[in-house]
Amino acid sequence: MTILKCSAVKCVYNKEELCSKGGIDVVGENATSANETSCGSFQERQEGSVTNSFTNGCGCEKIQIDCKAHNCTYNDNCKCTASSIQVDGSNAHESSDTKCDTFQCHCGA
Repeated sequence: MTILKCSAVKCVYNKEELCSKGGIDVVGENATSANETSCGSFQERQEGSVTNSFTNGCGCEKIQIDCKAHNCTYNDNCKCTASSIQVDGSNAHESSDTKCDTFQCHCGA
């Protein structure tokens, strides 16, 4: 599994920059840069909500990452093989406001 650090602190799954979802989807099928990727699992935390029924209560450092960014060096049959990744989205309100900062394109180099 991959070590995940996530700055999308407004996500319902974010627990101290770790993820409580258990697994995430990185999207960006035709991405050639990190800005064209996003965390497809992002869900904005609603104002005033303390807990969420979708979370397991703790943030996990190691997580299963399904990756649809086919051009990424770390994508192997839609699974992330990076030892660690950083998901960026400190001001995210929706999935498209996030990105996988670890994305590296193996295209046309």
